Amino acid sequence: MRILYHHRTRGRHVEGVHIRGIVHALRELGHEVTLMSFPGADPEHEPAAQAASGRGRLAGAIARLPGVLFEMLELGYNFVTLLRMSAAIRRLRPQLIYERYSLFLFATVWLARRRGIPLVLEINDSALVERVRPLRLRGLARRIEGWCLRNCTGLVFISTYFRAQAEAAYGAIAPSVISPNAADLVRFDPGRFDRVRMRAERGLADRVVCGHIGVFAHWHGVDAFVDAIATRLAEAPQLALVLVGDGRTLPVVRALVAERGLAGRVLLPGRVAHDEIAAWIACMDYAVLPDSNQYGSPMKLFEFMAMGVAVVAPDYAPVAEVIRDGQTGWLFPRRETDVCVQRVLDLAAREDERHRVGAAARDYIARERQWRNNAEQLLTLLPLGASS
Repeated sequence: MRILYHHRTRGRHVEGVHIRGIVHALRELGHEVTLMSFPGADPEHEPAAQAASGRGRLAGAIARLPGVLFEMLELGYNFVTLLRMSAAIRRLRPQLIYERYSLFLFATVWLARRRGIPLVLEINDSALVERVRPLRLRGLARRIEGWCLRNCTGLVFISTYFRAQAEAAYGAIAPSVISPNAADLVRFDPGRFDRVRMRAERGLADRVVCGHIGVFAHWHGVDAFVDAIATRLAEAPQLALVLVGDGRTLPVVRALVAERGLAGRVLLPGRVAHDEIAAWIACMDYAVLPDSNQYGSPMKLFEFMAMGVAVVAPDYAPVAEVIRDGQTGWLFPRRETDVCVQRVLDLAAREDERHRVGAAARDYIARERQWRNNAEQLLTLLPLGASS
């Protein structure tokens, strides 16, 4: 089947990982997939080369525009989409259009309906949820979003909570599936790494390592977690924390670590390329996700689990859809940082528990949450016979 995948994201970091995962999985299933990206935002190109290009810098500059102006440009991008998509349809004659939904973008749905082409929308963002960038034209965004969700062929939601919010707000939406994030078991394979050597190189030999990977933002709670565990690390003298990533709260965490004299117990390597993430996870015995949100499906959760590293995580509904407490990870009541800290400290002394749950976590990913599973799910939304 000829598939046209369209997105209007910058195609970097987690977005790029997800897009590449779906595209490559569809190709492995035998489909011909063409990727249409925002100019300068092709996730199939190396991020470093993309960032260095003039178009990549332009995309970054546009993303930094103030609220209403940025949203007006998002709305205006429908004209660009109509021109580019019309040309692509004439050239490629796609049998399916798959789009990573973006706010204010309705042109693809309108055009697909007009041309009689099945269109599946993947919903990772919404006017219904709290967003990193505050939404100024919220009423208009919701009207457009409701129309899109009712008029496409099918919908892919990253969590049941997300779908329930959409159904409550917009009524009878298109048929849908729940498809959380996934992981590449070839890239995230613990057998690829010399764990003993890598831990020694990072000063982690003879340590029990609890790790975290992600953006240092307030909603991830890393700063609050470090503040809470700092005074209690003496209770687990063998424990070291490896917190990988960058963001607004990283300077606060660095200052806290320095102030408490914890440089030997808390490693902060900063942001690393996605190709290096598996190597860092290979150094970890277990992981922690101090906080999340009501609707998200954290990518790193799946990558940890694929590496056989189970996660201490908050019991938000989307996380609990993936983790079974005590079986494929460990859940704690959301926003209860002290409980999270206690779980991390307790597990430092429970090697057999870490190994058992970590192995079950990898088995779960292998069985249900590879990118191939996501690709197969989205194809079930097509009319009978259309996916052949």
